[in-house]
Amino acid sequence: MLFCVLPYFADAQDKPRPREMGIKIGVLPSGKLNAITDVAGVKVGHKTLISGESVRTGVTAILPHDGNIFQSKVPAAIFAGNGFGKLSGSTQIDELGNLESPIILTNTLNVAEGIQGVIEHTLSQKANEGVQSVNVVVGETNDGNLNDIRGRYVKKEDVLDAIRSASAGPVEEGNVGAGTGTVCFGFKGGIGTSSRKLPQSLGGYTVGVLVQSNFGGVLQIDGVPVGEELGKFSFSDKLLNNVDGSCMIVVATDAPLDARNLERLAKRAFLGLGKSGGIASNGSGDYVIAFSTAEELRILHQPVRPVNQAGYLHNDFTSQLFMAAIEATEEAVINSLFAARTISGHNGRKIEALPLDKVIPILKKYNRL
Repeated sequence: MLFCVLPYFADAQDKPRPREMGIKIGVLPSGKLNAITDVAGVKVGHKTLISGESVRTGVTAILPHDGNIFQSKVPAAIFAGNGFGKLSGSTQIDELGNLESPIILTNTLNVAEGIQGVIEHTLSQKANEGVQSVNVVVGETNDGNLNDIRGRYVKKEDVLDAIRSASAGPVEEGNVGAGTGTVCFGFKGGIGTSSRKLPQSLGGYTVGVLVQSNFGGVLQIDGVPVGEELGKFSFSDKLLNNVDGSCMIVVATDAPLDARNLERLAKRAFLGLGKSGGIASNGSGDYVIAFSTAEELRILHQPVRPVNQAGYLHNDFTSQLFMAAIEATEEAVINSLFAARTISGHNGRKIEALPLDKVIPILKKYNRL
């Protein structure tokens, strides 16, 4: 099977991002890349699988740092906005408050391959020769609208490729990786990312978000009822009555947050999904995974002392981080839509990209441009 990636990626990169067009969501400044990789050490990699008329899927890997994550774990938490999904590894994170593997995003029926890939990656790393257990975190959304999901085309090697290709630079958005076959608000969804950089007066911390958008509702862009204006929104007609899908949200920060405050941060990120118009429908698996990259909070697999002496950010200084997570999540969803392209897939289905030629005049009408 031949998987074709480059032509699709080239088209995506030619499309301007909303911020480049003058659409400014929120009040906080973005990071330099306006991506989750603005959080130092975080890396993202994609493996995009496009073949024939029916293969429209892939893998996205998020690494909290470029070291041995199993040996040097990071504080983490999970919030389930709506639990109709398959998020492996969630209970151990809830129990211990740490992440010890890359985060893998893919489609619903390839979660097992995601687990296999990370297990192989972890066991092959130096210093892990004696490892007999690893808590693998794999999230998913169902891309069966465009992808022959029952074919289960993602293989262990694709997961490994996504991990190996992960980099700290700009992040590809739209029809790439785990977002290749997704649908959002009735339009083509995909991978989206954004970040917020707090001023020094508010701590100087960075919050970065990456989403795999595949859900329904009534699209809003910076408060503008775009879905309503376009006449395309959930329950507006028989074709748009199925709002189920899912959204995976990954939040990274360099702020020294413990698992308890990371869970609070994750809950706020979910507000960003709501601000974009998402409704967390009955069959939508909407999860937020949040982690801190602060080196002083790393949890060694083999502790050198029984008491952890690291300091955590005081509760009174978390509100600005909460706002950053809300804004970055909202913008990441919108970025996924702007980057996505019209694509045909399984059973001849065609999902149109968000019609920017119609959206821009709407935003101007509401004085957002």
